[in-house]
Amino acid sequence: MAARTPGAALRLCATVFLLEMAFCKGFVEDLDESFKDNRKDDIWLVDFYAPWCGHCKKLEPIWNEVGLEMKSIGSPVKVGKMDATSYSSIASEFGVRGYPTIKLLKGDLAYNYRGPRTKDDIIEFAHRVSGALIRPLPSQQMFEHVQKRHRVFFVYVGGESTLKEKYIDAASELIVYTYFFSASEEVVPEYVTLKEMPAVLVFKDETYFVYDEYEDGDLSSWINRERFQNYLTMDGFLLYELGDTGKLVAIAIIDEKNTSIEHTSLKSIIQEVARDYRDQFHSELTVPTVVVLNTSNQQYFLLDREIKNTEDMVQFINSILDGTVEAQGGDSILQRLKRMVFDAKSTVVSIFKSSPIMGCFLFGLPLGVISIMCYGIYTADTDGGYIEERYEVSKSETESQEATEESRELQEPRSGQSLLPARQEPKDVLEKKTD
Repeated sequence: MAARTPGAALRLCATVFLLEMAFCKGFVEDLDESFKDNRKDDIWLVDFYAPWCGHCKKLEPIWNEVGLEMKSIGSPVKVGKMDATSYSSIASEFGVRGYPTIKLLKGDLAYNYRGPRTKDDIIEFAHRVSGALIRPLPSQQMFEHVQKRHRVFFVYVGGESTLKEKYIDAASELIVYTYFFSASEEVVPEYVTLKEMPAVLVFKDETYFVYDEYEDGDLSSWINRERFQNYLTMDGFLLYELGDTGKLVAIAIIDEKNTSIEHTSLKSIIQEVARDYRDQFHSELTVPTVVVLNTSNQQYFLLDREIKNTEDMVQFINSILDGTVEAQGGDSILQRLKRMVFDAKSTVVSIFKSSPIMGCFLFGLPLGVISIMCYGIYTADTDGGYIEERYEVSKSETESQEATEESRELQEPRSGQSLLPARQEPKDVLEKKTD
């Protein structure tokens, strides 16, 4: 048998790779204007993209894997993608304002996905939102299974009540972030103590917390605050979501791969504060930094001391709360303008890096049209001003000439003409003279 050359092997690998890409793409439908009328009979997971968007190009292979996975597991959710620049009216109808935008469309409802753009996270979102809004837990075995699978989840315990109606309303709004269940009192684990029924509980961090309407306020706001673990690894998407809670977020910036005492000690301190001082600060204390963010006004606080133990960390947070630590950033007009400039600059740079020709077309064409309009307006104003000025000059000369002639007539009366008006004789005298 003849030996296979490296070039032939490389071509074979490239062919297999292309076949795999084509195979994955076969499970993602390209959507057009007919999608608007035909979508309501099915559940759709749709990626609204722009051809020139760099982030959309990065998402494309992941999106193909999502389509393949959803098909292989027999999910009722169909996966598709739509060019939002070609079908802008449909994209606007679904509230698409940036690219890429991922939405799950279920009947008349549209749910936004705001999590990490990974295959597992997107599929988890699709399963959660496409299923029942409130999932029942009929047995203790099922309850234990849910506890092992989900790090954070909410449970309503009890029968029909006003609290259950509020729970359903909150679930319809926050199902995009977390799971909602219902159970009877017999199904709840024995270590759970309920002072009154009905009740809403959150299970996380190997413990549970019970909602108190008088202390915790609005149920939906409480769920939005409690849907995060007290200690978790931070990323850009999670930090963005924490902004909706209005809490202080302490971030310990460490190297997970570094096993030195300095890094491990700071990590353990943050974990201990998050676990033992939750009720004191009512805030989410997380691990990648020692920067404290005030998500209600976008201020942040930098560490001004060395953290050696738990007491140092507690003292630092107390200093923030009593105002002795200087705040940075904020949401002032100047800061907002700086952020707008930065966002605009980042968007322009991203477009030109991903597609220079498209960037020149998008920005060059409007600038050219505006330049031509400005030049036309400027030249039109110049000619008009000249004509108007010439008209004003000629008009003033005419008025001065007329004024001169009138004054001359008044000062120099014609010869043989009296300045006094002629006396009118009686009518009978005139008739006698005629006779």
